[in-house]
Amino acid sequence: MKTSTRTPQWRVVAASVCGTSHTKNKQLCQDAHHFVILPDNVLVVSAADGAGSAILGKVGAMVAAETAVATICAHQEVSRRTLVEDAFVRSLLTNAILAARKAVEAEAVACNKQPQDLASTLIVLVATPEIVAVAQVGDGVAVAKDRIGNLIALTMPDNGEYMNETTFLVSPGAMEKVQLKVWRQSVVNIGVLTDGLQLLAMNMAISAPHKPFFLPLFDFVASAEDKIIAKEQLVKFLRSDRITQRTDDDLTLVIAALTD
Repeated sequence: MKTSTRTPQWRVVAASVCGTSHTKNKQLCQDAHHFVILPDNVLVVSAADGAGSAILGKVGAMVAAETAVATICAHQEVSRRTLVEDAFVRSLLTNAILAARKAVEAEAVACNKQPQDLASTLIVLVATPEIVAVAQVGDGVAVAKDRIGNLIALTMPDNGEYMNETTFLVSPGAMEKVQLKVWRQSVVNIGVLTDGLQLLAMNMAISAPHKPFFLPLFDFVASAEDKIIAKEQLVKFLRSDRITQRTDDDLTLVIAALTD
């Protein structure tokens, strides 16, 4: 019997859908996401949630999510070899957040608006089979599953003193509030989500991922061979009564699995 020597590769399914409250009010989805799988099996993911109070929150979220990923991908030294250095990883993620902030500020000038008019949160994550690193401004969650089935909350929502309050990428002092986590363990799954799914995906009382939420989704992405059908199924799930009866917010979910 032959043993496969093929290196496991990332398989990703992702979607952003409009919340029922925005649909009723004929508003656009304020969420955005982006991901790229680099040649050395380095996964780069971002997710952003435009502020409900920001008139161009959707634009800000798109600019932030795309710029963060593009900044990392443009760095020619990004590989599984260079990611073994903590200083390099932290610098990489910090620069991605900074570049996203500057891009949103530049877009605000181009639109003749204030940066706050394009306010959004931002999560940016880099993962290989040996490491996961994430930087986050604001709410939302990044989760990993290790080889023995443990779920790890890499970040937690940055909620302020009041309900629905958080830090945005263009907020004063945002860079001082960035969560930055480097987790050096073998992983098989990654999940990134915006705050619309927080209460379904997390047990906030103990700051732990909710296994009944994540484990079926991780099994789903691991077996999802057709990317188009898989995305359609994920969108259907996010729009299902099971979800919309518990949240009316915009929803973004990025799930990934290492597959042979």
